[in-house]
Amino acid sequence: MGTTRRVVDLSPAMLDRIRSFFGERIDPERADDPDARLRLAAAALMVEVMRADFDAAEEEKEAVLAGVRRHLGLSEGETSELVELAESETEGSVCLYEFTRLIHESFDNARKGRLIEELWRVAFADRVLEAQEEFLIRKIARLLHLPHGDFIAARQRARARVQEGGGK
Repeated sequence: MGTTRRVVDLSPAMLDRIRSFFGERIDPERADDPDARLRLAAAALMVEVMRADFDAAEEEKEAVLAGVRRHLGLSEGETSELVELAESETEGSVCLYEFTRLIHESFDNARKGRLIEELWRVAFADRVLEAQEEFLIRKIARLLHLPHGDFIAARQRARARVQEGGGK
């Protein structure tokens, strides 16, 4: 198959740039938008899944763009800019704990399940589930203390969406 794949990475410096991006556009400390930090955490996890196999397919990038738009309510331009920031770095790694802790403390199981479903949609977007992607999503679900049944249901919903052609 002639799918073009690009390697994407998210380093600590990249996280600073992402935080700056959100600081300019969506201030996490704003009283009228207390969920901004949570949306940032969710977006970072989607990018992490996209790059988990070190081979980010265009379909996965499109799934991240769609997921970020859905969860953050950003314009197409802002969404593209945020994802391009994440793609511009090629070295380093990120600690999932800072994101998963915030989400675990703030989301109920239903919201956690919807986030895990988005992560599965990213992983399934190229129609090839790599072991690294599955491992990362399982790790995130464990860090979120998501019950296994909810984890499986999220996976099944995401797979059905992709099979229906609605993976984005």
